[in-house]
Formats: sequence, structure tokens, C-alpha cells
Amino acid sequence: MSLLSTTATIIDAPIQGAVTDWPYLEMLTRFALALALGLLIGLERERRKKEAGLRTFGFIAILGAVGASLGDNYAYIVLCLTGLLTIFLNIQDMRTHSGTELTTSAAMLVTCIAGILCGKGHTLTPAAIMVSSTALLAWKDILQGFSIGLTEGELRSALLLAILGIVIYPALPVGSIGPMGLIEPRAAWATVILIAGIGFVNYVLWKAFGTRGVAIAGFLGGLVNSSVTVNELASRVGLHASGAVAAAAYRGIILATSAMLMRNAVILALLAPGVAVAGGGALVAMLGASAFFVFYRRAPAHVAVVPQDAPPSDQIVLPFSLWSALKYGLIFLVLHILGVLTQKYFGNVGFYLVSLLGGAVSSASAVAAAASLAADGKLTLDAAATGAVIASLASVAINLPFVLRVPNRRFVLSIAVAMGVIAALGLAGMLLGESLASLVTGHFPIISLYQQGP
Repeated sequence: MSLLSTTATIIDAPIQGAVTDWPYLEMLTRFALALALGLLIGLERERRKKEAGLRTFGFIAILGAVGASLGDNYAYIVLCLTGLLTIFLNIQDMRTHSGTELTTSAAMLVTCIAGILCGKGHTLTPAAIMVSSTALLAWKDILQGFSIGLTEGELRSALLLAILGIVIYPALPVGSIGPMGLIEPRAAWATVILIAGIGFVNYVLWKAFGTRGVAIAGFLGGLVNSSVTVNELASRVGLHASGAVAAAAYRGIILATSAMLMRNAVILALLAPGVAVAGGGALVAMLGASAFFVFYRRAPAHVAVVPQDAPPSDQIVLPFSLWSALKYGLIFLVLHILGVLTQKYFGNVGFYLVSLLGGAVSSASAVAAAASLAADGKLTLDAAATGAVIASLASVAINLPFVLRVPNRRFVLSIAVAMGVIAALGLAGMLLGESLASLVTGHFPIISLYQQGP
């Protein structure tokens, strides 16, 4: 046997635990992806003039892919070799620069693991890991500036919010507990998380964008809970708030009310179109009034004289108050119990009272309940529409006390006028709702089919 044939036999001999029959195109795709991801993060390291750059990260990614293709044992060996390489890099850097390259070392290990995933046939997972890792490296200055500018109170608030949602909420029992199933711990705690979350998001937007972020926070917060959003925005308008702060809060509060009305209308349209038609007159009237106050009426400016010892006008308080969140959760729990009992013993009148109380806490839940009962044939079109409108009006009315505590009289008067007009048009639309529903269902009989039970 010739030397050439002997060498070929040795090369082609199967390695224990290795894959010997590799599909060429498939393996080429895996190696190409690993190389591309390694070059991506290596490019960032090269631009920062690090010891390990473009070629090093490319080699590490390919080495990981080849090791994974040979088998798990080879993948572990490659990972260990990469670890030894990082140790050598740090020792060499300490000798020359009196420092360490911990970030680059961590990036090398991540690159090796991503290469191993590519070698095993994964695509999206290693790509997501490497893109995220490259972003962390590229955004070094931004992240450092953010962490340096973060106050101790803001950090505590973020950790507290995480504890409320991640630690406590999953530990609460699922469903109703207690006599007659009146208590729903998770629903009550979800209200606490909601209040804290909206306050935190609003705080972040306010700090990042100033008064420009209030409109965004107002509308998005109104889609979740308008009362909480209005309370949060109103708390920003103190005696010494600037005109820009008062105007932004005014616009945000009206936008929160508009978002609440839009959300309720969409819920009705999806769950029970007939109820949406019956209550459409009131909802459209209130939406029209809200749009007028947002886009056409000039927002109020603050005219109070600021004393010389007044605090800074744009001072921002902490993201949220834990006591305030717990207080709203307790109120929600009490109203839920009263609503269930009232509905059980007083029938239709009890439903209206439930809608009123539910609208004061969460109009979305009250509107969804009205639409669901009507769709099941347990409520008439008029009763369901009336309950939905009552819930929406209650949500508008409950916001006024939050505004009345603001020491800016002109601001309070402007909000009170806007909410009064919105509520008055809602009541007028509710009175005309039955006639509008009869007119529409008369021309489009198919809509009335949604009101029939199963």
C-alpha cells in the first residue's frame, strides 16, 4: 500500500463519538453563520483596539462550531481551551498594561458557546445571543452614563417593582378563595403591580423626554387604567410647577380619558356589536369632546407667583409609592367583594351598581362583563349598553378627585370643565342610545343576532 493511500485511510478512519458523514451544504451553512457572528462581535472589539479582535473572535466561533459538530466531548474541550485562552490574555494584559480584559474574556466565552450552538444546528438562538452581546459592548458609554445617573431611590423602586411582579405575584393562590369565593388575591395584587408599573413607566418617560413623554405616557396609561394614570399625572403638577409641566399634564390627562373611551368601545365592538351600537352614541360623543379638548382647546398655563425659596419647578419625585399601590389594591379588593354581593341579591339594579363601582376601579372589566352577559342572552341590549356607559362615566368621574387636590386652580378648573363636558355629552348620548340602536338594527338586522344567547 502506498504512503498516499495509507494517509487517506487514516484521515477517513472514523473518530469515536464523531460524525463522519457530514452533509456538505448544511455544515457549510453552520460554519458560515458561526464565522459571521464571530466577526460581528470581533469587529466591535477591533474598533476599540482590544488584544482580541476580528480574527480571534472569528476563529473562536468556528472552533466552537467544529467542536460541536464532532460531538459533545469535543465541544467541552473547545470551551475549556477558550477559557485557557482568556486566562492567558488577562495574564499578558496585566504584564503590559497593569489591567485585565474581563469584558473581552467574557465576550470570547459567549462567542465560543454561540459557535457551539451553530455547530449543533441552531440559528436564531446564537444569532440573538451574539447581536445582544455586541450591542452591550457597543453601548458601553450609554450604559455607563445610565448607571452613573441612576439614583439610589430609582434603583430601589426598580427592585421593588420586580419583587412585586416576579416574587410575590406567582406565590399568590390562583382563583377565588374565602367564603363564596369573594376574594381574588391575584386580581387584587395585579392592581398593585399595575399602579406601580404605570407610575414607573411614566417616571422614566418624564425623565427621558421631559414634557414630550407625558402625552405618550397618558395615552398608553389610559389604555390600561385611566384613573391610575390621571392620579400619577396630577401628582406632577404642584404649586410651583412650570407652565410647560401643567400644560403637558393637562394634555396627558385628557389623552388618558380618550384612550379609556377608545378601549371600551373596542371591547364592546369585539364582544357584542349590538351593545356597541346601543352605547355608541354616548361613547362617540365623549370621544368627540375629548378630541376637542386635546387638539383644539389651549392647555392652561400656570400663573402663580413662585416664591424665592421654592424648589425647582421641574423636580421629579420617585417613580411610585408602595403605600399608594397597596392602598389601591385594597380598594379594588373591597369593591370586588361588594360588587359580587350586590349583583347576586339585587339583579339588574345590582348590575348597574356593579358597573358604577367597577368603572371607578377598572372600566374595562365592567364593560367586558356587560358585553359578555349580553352576548350570552343574560342581559338585554339596553341594559348592557347602559351598564357599559355607566362604567365609562364612572371612570371619567372618579378622575376628578385626583385633580382637585392639585393646588393650581386654573389647572383644576380646566380639567373640571373638560370632564364635565365629556360626562354631559355621555349622558345625552346614553339617553339617545335606544333610539339609535333601534334605527341601526332596523336597517342592519344581522347586528341584532349578536344579542341572542346560545
